[in-house]
Amino acid sequence: MKLATYTANGQTRTGIVVGDTIIDSGVDGTMIDLIREWDTLKSGLEAKAAAGGGVPLASVKLEAPVQRPGKIFAIGLNYADHIEESKMETPQRQVWFTKAQTSVNAPYDDIEIATGTVTNDYEVELVAVIGKGGKHLGIEDAPAAIFGYCVGNDVTERMWQHAGPQWSLGKSFDTHAPMGPWIVTADEVGDPHNLGLRCFVNGEKRQDSNSKHLVFNIWQQVEHLSTGMTLEPGDCLFTGTPGGVGAAMDPRQFLQPGDVVRCEIDGLGHIEGKMVAEG
Repeated sequence: MKLATYTANGQTRTGIVVGDTIIDSGVDGTMIDLIREWDTLKSGLEAKAAAGGGVPLASVKLEAPVQRPGKIFAIGLNYADHIEESKMETPQRQVWFTKAQTSVNAPYDDIEIATGTVTNDYEVELVAVIGKGGKHLGIEDAPAAIFGYCVGNDVTERMWQHAGPQWSLGKSFDTHAPMGPWIVTADEVGDPHNLGLRCFVNGEKRQDSNSKHLVFNIWQQVEHLSTGMTLEPGDCLFTGTPGGVGAAMDPRQFLQPGDVVRCEIDGLGHIEGKMVAEG
């Protein structure tokens, strides 16, 4: 099932995407509320999807599926070709940083280039959305802990990323975590470790890989994070980016106002945003 957050007639709701239509879920509350009550709601939402009767998807504004995740974590250096282009050593332990809630952006909204910054970069990523979550989850527990997946762009301001010993500030600028266009539930995705993912800038393909190349797979990521904290419904994990980022090109190709960045993942759809100077 594809589940979206959308705005129509001044109201923001959750909905079921069926073909080129969207059906109001009828659930009061946010996507996090829907995820939290999924076991109770699932059969009813499946019936709604089968009955049809939605409105054209083009008539609504899609928002980030989870607009205010409780936690946003992202893993660095998790594809071999990206590690090589970054001239870094393959990490023996997972390298995590956080992205601020205020970095979340709708899937087709503009992405801001903050005043005074000149090294904005793109990173297509598979995003895992936590469902039941939990703490002290083992590898075998991880698949059941995840609700679904969506497309993400871990937009990064490189100078800020490397200005200190940790990366979170350079990863957390407003609008720098576009996600969407909807969550595809885990049962529909099947194996998340065999999905093609690509990023285009102004139509030029910059990244092209497959989630089977993750250094630490998603089950290992869930096991690692849940060792120290409780993963909760709606938490979002950016699972790593492949090679091809602008910072590694020769010469470097950072994003400029007017550039259009499109990220797509097989079976999940695509997101696309235009870079604009902060107003």
